[in-house]
Amino acid sequence: MSAPVIELRGVSKRFGKSFDIAARLTHRLSGALGRPYKDQTVHAVDTVDLTIRKGEVVGLVGESGCGKSTLGRMVAGIMPPSDGSVLWQGTDIATLSPEAARAVKLKVQMIFQDPYASLNPRLRVAEIVGEAPRVHGMIPRGTFDAYVDAQLHRAGLDPAYKRRYPHQFSGGQRQRIGIARALAVQPEFLVCDEAVAALDVSIQAQILNLFMDLRAELDLTYLFISHDLGVVEHLSDRVVIMYLGRIVEEARAEEIFAHANHPYTQALLSEVPRIEARKKHFVGVKGEIPSPIDRPTGCHFHPRCPHAMPRCAIEAPALREIAPGHRSACHLNT
Repeated sequence: MSAPVIELRGVSKRFGKSFDIAARLTHRLSGALGRPYKDQTVHAVDTVDLTIRKGEVVGLVGESGCGKSTLGRMVAGIMPPSDGSVLWQGTDIATLSPEAARAVKLKVQMIFQDPYASLNPRLRVAEIVGEAPRVHGMIPRGTFDAYVDAQLHRAGLDPAYKRRYPHQFSGGQRQRIGIARALAVQPEFLVCDEAVAALDVSIQAQILNLFMDLRAELDLTYLFISHDLGVVEHLSDRVVIMYLGRIVEEARAEEIFAHANHPYTQALLSEVPRIEARKKHFVGVKGEIPSPIDRPTGCHFHPRCPHAMPRCAIEAPALREIAPGHRSACHLNT
């Protein structure tokens, strides 16, 4: 078994409510009335343990607002965790020297969901793709154009377009520019945050095939964040299901799709359209995902779970192994 490239140990992320003018006035008024103002905290990610091994494609799935993107940004080094550790090849990134930490950040790159907002509209494509490797001394003197051409070609884009601005491209072409920008610093690990969600279906297929080709060509490791289980099934070696900041199930892709254990995973899979079930009446997960500011006690899923017991509202279930390589957090397993 290959060694872990990224390992998360007890990682959490919290966001405090910023004090704008209205909040400060409310704080002062509450104090004057003898009612202390309670600062609100968003618990985006809650004590997550996750290991990703070299060469794997790990799919991270969950509803909007469950903390997937926040987790991806912590893996990519864009934001630090509030608690816990992020390890790169067995070393806590927080303990590295500035130079070593900078080198690790170059090894882990992120491809963002929105190909329209993730590119600087004032820069030409050549600068978007070539700026970071030039700053970090990866481009030999006099070879800038050739280096940029090679990155664009690898991402499936004609290098003749490198003098254009982002607004002159389609959504699929812009996503390819984002991929070329990420690959330009020679990463080993890519975090793909809903990288095909904003694209047409035909373009999605092209980008997904490109990801798989790049994986084989460059020996890349992926954390692929998506709410589309069909895409995750096609791409992933292992699937992680997340709900309201916690991992509730984790297993190899074929195991998840054949023997889902957690009620939330089962509900998500029951909504995936299949040709053989074209006449089926689909029923979504009942209710809305709770607010990360005011989370349910015990198991976060219990207000929406059809199998909820009194214990579920009191005690949070541990994520434990129920079969080789298959972990689930549900009291039905105990």
